[in-house]
Amino acid sequence: MKETETLARQLPETLQLKIEEEILIVQLCRKEKSNAINDEILLALEQIFSSVPSCVKCAILYGEGKHFSGGLDLSDFTETNTIEGVYHSRMWHRVLDKIQFGTVPVIAVLHGACVGGGLELASACHIRVAEQSAFYALPEGQRGIFVGGSASVRLPKLIGYARVADMMFTGKIIEAAEGNNIGISQYLTGNGEGLAKAKELAKKIAGNPSLTNYALMHILPRMMDASQDGALMMESLIAAISRESPEAKDRMKEFLEGRARKIRE
Repeated sequence: MKETETLARQLPETLQLKIEEEILIVQLCRKEKSNAINDEILLALEQIFSSVPSCVKCAILYGEGKHFSGGLDLSDFTETNTIEGVYHSRMWHRVLDKIQFGTVPVIAVLHGACVGGGLELASACHIRVAEQSAFYALPEGQRGIFVGGSASVRLPKLIGYARVADMMFTGKIIEAAEGNNIGISQYLTGNGEGLAKAKELAKKIAGNPSLTNYALMHILPRMMDASQDGALMMESLIAAISRESPEAKDRMKEFLEGRARKIRE
């Protein structure tokens, strides 16, 4: 716990974290700005997900107040030249990669606005739990800019190119129920119930063998980007490697001896 306390003291007031059993809970705390993301928050998220304590098996990310995140803080967006714009975009990519390809699975709890950079942040997480109040938008097209925090890459993998293009062409707002149907979120709860659902899921995930979680975080997404032949080879390799872990052998023995938990009681 000391490493967590040390990390917490280093963070800005706009982010808070705590550990409950094996779950790291990270809260965006900028409700007066709808949890708009500035460079301070972004770099603090990088710090958190670059140094997750070894006792943590899963993480939850959610926002204080009425909204998950209203996106990039445009009040901090100053005029820059082209190369500075590239560097800023690449900083977003670097930080969100720390979340997607980090050491533990991350669950995002979405409510209210999940817009622009907020949607990009959510898309980098592995599971998304949406409350009924959640809504999604990519307003960059109406503001004369283009997404720069990975929405054009991550979001089409969740909902398809055509839907992302529609959001940017027309400014379409997607409500929580539709977002759940098309794949932005995997779970839909009542308002105020998202964090409890996320904790329930996090406990299940924390109970998985660490190698399984690693494969789902690091191997599966790369299989999606590979050729079929390359992806199938990756599948064969990780399947063989996972069977050799002591934890997998113990769990298979429990199953064969009838001591394993049933899929459905």
